[in-house]
Amino acid sequence: MAPALPRLLVTRRLPKEVEIRLAKTYRAELNADDQPMSEAEILDAAQDKDALLITPMDKSFATGIIAKLPASVKIVATFSVGYEHVDIAAARERDIAVTNTPDVLTNATADIALLLILGAARGAYWGERMVREDRWTSWSPTAPLGFDVSGKRLGILGMGRIGQAVAKRAQAFEMELHYHNRRPVAPDLAYGARYHAALDQMLPHSDFLSVNCASTPETRGLVNEKLIGKLPDGAIIVNSARGDIIDDDALIAGLTSGKLAAAGLDVFRNEPKIDPRYRTLDNVFLLPHLGSATRDTRIAMGMRAADNLDAFFAGRKPADLLT
Repeated sequence: MAPALPRLLVTRRLPKEVEIRLAKTYRAELNADDQPMSEAEILDAAQDKDALLITPMDKSFATGIIAKLPASVKIVATFSVGYEHVDIAAARERDIAVTNTPDVLTNATADIALLLILGAARGAYWGERMVREDRWTSWSPTAPLGFDVSGKRLGILGMGRIGQAVAKRAQAFEMELHYHNRRPVAPDLAYGARYHAALDQMLPHSDFLSVNCASTPETRGLVNEKLIGKLPDGAIIVNSARGDIIDDDALIAGLTSGKLAAAGLDVFRNEPKIDPRYRTLDNVFLLPHLGSATRDTRIAMGMRAADNLDAFFAGRKPADLLT
């Protein structure tokens, strides 16, 4: 008699191709209506499960839920490359495996970073609003005007896979590239970018600052008043990494004072409940966390999560094991 399939809880709706695969391989409880689950709902549904497939919106996995999970749960697979929403130490203490989905969302997220750079610099928000609101009445040599991207200096904060992909794309705009990372990357992965061991050294060379580092205790709130003050006047900041890396008060102050020309944001602290002041600023290009939001990428992320689950239950080490 064949062994029973592992029992899996999936906390949000996933692309149908992924759900079909999971339904064949697991006794999967899917979230058909895609309603976010509360901590209590997750704990109730997890009582008979061997595995959980969660998303970055399941914030309770960073705030105590892991200690409350039933002993049957042996692995938590997160549908994301970032894992700041999971208490890794608590999972290790419970001997629960945790996996993520790196690599497969690199290009899509880097594309969004370039969209933020272009949208912020060229006034995509106010330009589209002029057309939609029928306020575009004539062509003028002097207004409204945006800012050049080509030939400008780009500072990349975090030179991992996504930072490298941003550098590769920025080459097409003949930007002068700089980066800060914990350590230098191989020359062929830097795409001509100059390494700065100290962040303070890079900031004066950053007409644009692209935030591409992970959210960690060291980087949360890193883009603050002090950092912004070291950027050139009229700099532009874009963030496609994690919202809590930016101090909202400091960024908004820089945008309203004129220290910063513009910003492009795809991620926010406490999203989707963003700081409402951003909605009042014409010099901010806002997107609703679209970094990995392409059909191909989301399918690939789901398949990567499934690969990790399959390896674990086959007795192999998952490729993306974090614990």
